[in-house]
Amino acid sequence: MNDDELMQAAAKLSKAVSPGRDLWPGISDAIARPAPRRWSPMLAQAAAVVLLVGGSSAVTYMTMKDNVAGPVIATPDMVFEQASFGNRYNLGPGFQDARNRLVADLDAALEKLSPESRENIEDNLTLVHTSINDMNIALENDPENTVLQERLLRAYREELALLSRVSGLTRNVMLRNDI
Repeated sequence: MNDDELMQAAAKLSKAVSPGRDLWPGISDAIARPAPRRWSPMLAQAAAVVLLVGGSSAVTYMTMKDNVAGPVIATPDMVFEQASFGNRYNLGPGFQDARNRLVADLDAALEKLSPESRENIEDNLTLVHTSINDMNIALENDPENTVLQERLLRAYREELALLSRVSGLTRNVMLRNDI
């Protein structure tokens, strides 16, 4: 069939088609009243909150009911070494090696500095050493005191940092060639 024949066949069709029955009353009723909602937004939010709280409570209950245990009994594989540093304990070999290397370089480094800087550094080192000695004495009397243990570790770190800065200062002074 070519285009002309197709157009002639289309022209023979009726221009209006009426429905088999009158649909307008059903359409006008549907337009006039909206469909009822099953859930109001407030009710949906309340249901979500209840589900969330109930679900998290159930998960917490299931997790905790199996983990309820009596007192923890320390077995040999659970015993930890004390972290106190009184006379009974020494710092690790890595710390000792680093400290010994920095102390060995300290005298040579101090000679390269001005007298005022040398005195300032020696005063700071004396203060750190006095603090370390005082904390070690206090830990001999109260070896379980974790606050003292933390402060003693911090004092040892500060000593290493100071020794390292002094060594770095003199190294940088020796490397400067832009003066």
